[in-house]
Amino acid sequence: MNKALYNDEAIIEGIRSKDHEKIRFLYRNYFESIRLIFKNSGNAEDAEDVFQDALVVIYKKITNNELKLSCSLKTFMYAVCRNLWLQKLQKKEYKSESFVDVEDESREPFELDENFAEHEKYNLYQKHFMKLSGDCQKVLRLFLKKVSLKEIAKIMGFSSVDYTKTRKYLCKKNLKERILNDPSCSKYVS
Repeated sequence: MNKALYNDEAIIEGIRSKDHEKIRFLYRNYFESIRLIFKNSGNAEDAEDVFQDALVVIYKKITNNELKLSCSLKTFMYAVCRNLWLQKLQKKEYKSESFVDVEDESREPFELDENFAEHEKYNLYQKHFMKLSGDCQKVLRLFLKKVSLKEIAKIMGFSSVDYTKTRKYLCKKNLKERILNDPSCSKYVS
């Protein structure tokens, strides 16, 4: 079947009317949007769950006449999947600075719906992560890439694994304190 068989409007209308043919088309041609899940500690079951959840989000936006695209539907689908996966990763205490985007999908500019609280949390996290010293950023990135403490010590030129462990702890503590002291953090902490 030709990938260009349906344009965004036809797919959106197909979702609205629960047209099984257009929904199957969406699955076949947009499911690749969730490759980012495999690159970020996910498996096939996670990918299916996120894709289903993204469809529900999009369906609700369509049926409530809240879907206003400033990009292609495929890019929007990617953004929704990305935010849902980041939300799941945060619940698993996986830190998002090591999150790997799939370049093909993230190149097109898009505006996320402001209802994505997770996007705001991610921005808050990134804002404070980028204020850490270069060494702290590097240590945390390496740690999140599952580089061993011994290897981190070698890469960073630290004297011992114990010192590396202490540096990692202090960097994480510094980041956490920065985030918790940010006034905009209060809306995310119960």
